[in-house]
This record gives sequence, structure tokens and C-alpha cells, in this order.
Amino acid sequence: MWERGEIEIFLTLAEELHFGRTAERLRLTTGRVSQVIRKLERRVGGPLFERTSRTVRITPVGRRLADDLAPLVTAMQEAVTRAADASRGITGELRVAFLGEWTAPALLAAVALFGERHPDCRVDIREVHLSNSRASLVDGSVDLLLASYPFDGMACGPALLREARVLAVAAGHPLAGAESVSLEVLADHPVVQYPAVTSEGFKRDRTPDRTPSGRPVPKGPVGGSFSEMLTLVALGRGVLPVGEHSRRYYPRPDIVYVPVRDAPPIERGLIWAPGNATERVRAFVRAASDAARGKSGSAGAGPEPAGAGAGTETGVGARTP
Repeated sequence: MWERGEIEIFLTLAEELHFGRTAERLRLTTGRVSQVIRKLERRVGGPLFERTSRTVRITPVGRRLADDLAPLVTAMQEAVTRAADASRGITGELRVAFLGEWTAPALLAAVALFGERHPDCRVDIREVHLSNSRASLVDGSVDLLLASYPFDGMACGPALLREARVLAVAAGHPLAGAESVSLEVLADHPVVQYPAVTSEGFKRDRTPDRTPSGRPVPKGPVGGSFSEMLTLVALGRGVLPVGEHSRRYYPRPDIVYVPVRDAPPIERGLIWAPGNATERVRAFVRAASDAARGKSGSAGAGPEPAGAGAGTETGVGARTP
């Protein structure tokens, strides 16, 4: 069995590929690093690194070993963190973000209930945008994000909000006077596209490549932000399926929102990086779910809160869309 310190030295050298920097980073001597690597190579039965007087290269065997060990070490560290969080109680700071101001009422209700339950944990609220929502979760600057499902590669809790879909069209568009439309009309008009940083699953859900019957959907121009996308709609460059909240939060005289009668509702909830499932995160998800179901207070005005009997998960276990 390898000791944890030995694994740390091996993984650090695999990253730095320099004995001096590895020793400095781990506050060891270069001799100690060399000694441990030679010891590990004897156990493996072959070289893990190729060394010359000027360079250090990891061997294919070493690379595979590093790729196998790194996630195991991360999982162990996360397990220890969760245990420490549980033993200390819910304290410290939790950074929670929202995407779209229409989600703010639900978030505020969750913060209020969480604060009642865990007064020793400070909640820092911030807003993110389409351009940096994923990056904020990946780089750890945000612990939780209240946004739309699906969100590829992230864990998510129960749906907190649900709303009908509408089609945003220019005020002078042929569909502007329709009482409602079917998803099939997307095949007849260019659809404005979300920016490239938006997850593929989200784009498939909002701006699909094909209609339910299989007809191809023509792609319109790409917008850099939601407001920019609506401006492209107003200019007649395309149509855009959105949530019904847009009527309230983005009323524009140059845009009409037409109900889509055969589309499933849009769901929104809390999202977090799978490796950041701390006890603080779990406790906040529980508070948000309870607040949305009216266990203490309400989710506030805005899109309809998703209730316990609405066909979505109501537990705190993460699901990855």
C-alpha cells in the first residue's frame, strides 16, 4: 500500500515535471522527492518518469497511474471535508448565485429559511450571466447557482420553479397575432441561438435542432446575452423559445410572446459542481426545497414554484441532467 504522502509526491511531480518545484511546493528536499519516486518505481516494477540532466518526462505507465489516482485522492479529500463540515455544524460562508432576475424571489426565500436554520453560516449572493455561469461553478468562485435545467456536467437538486414556454417573435411577425403555436413552427422560421458557452443539453432543450416530428430547425444568429438575443428577435432575425417569465421581466413593445401549446414546462433549480457537495451545499438545497414547497414562507412572486407533487424530485440527492 502506498502512503498518502507518497501519492502526493508522485502526483505533484506528475504535474510539475520538475524535482525542484515539486520539493518547494511540498516543502521537502529534492533528495526526499527522488527517494520516494525511486521507492514507488521499485514497487511498480518499472520507471514512472524519465529523467535527464535537463528534463523530466512522465512515462505512459506513470501517466496512467496519475490519471487513476488523481480522482481517488480528490474523492478522499472531499469525504474528509464533508465529515469536518458535519462535525462542526453548518458554519462559514456559502456563495450562491442566480442567473436571471426572475429567479431572485425564490433564492431570497431560500436564503431566509437557511439563515433561520443555520445562523452561523453567511450566505453571499451574486449575479452571474450566460457568459460566466459555468465558469463560476468550475473555478469555485460560486458554490451554488439557481438556473435553468438542464445544465450539463453539474449536479442539481429538485426543481424549485416551473413555467410554461412561449415563443418570442417580432411585433410585426406573422405569428404575432396567433393565440398559440406548436413546436412544429420552429421548422418554418430561423431560431436565434444561445452563445457557445451555454451547455449543449440546455441548447438542445431551448433551441432544438429538430421539431418533435423530425423536421430540421433553421439556425438564426447567435446572441451574446439574453437581452441581445431578444433584440435580434425584435429585428426580425429569428424567433426564440423562452419562459413565460419574459412577459413580466422583459416587456418590449417590439416583441410579442406567443404561448407554445405542446411544449413541456421549463424547470429551474439549484446547480453545483459534483465535487463541491459539502454539508453547507446540501443544507441550502434542503432549505430551498422546503421554501419552494411552502414549509416555511413562500418562494415569492414570479414563476410558479414547483411543488412536491409536481412530478420532480423532492429529495436532496443530486441528479445530473
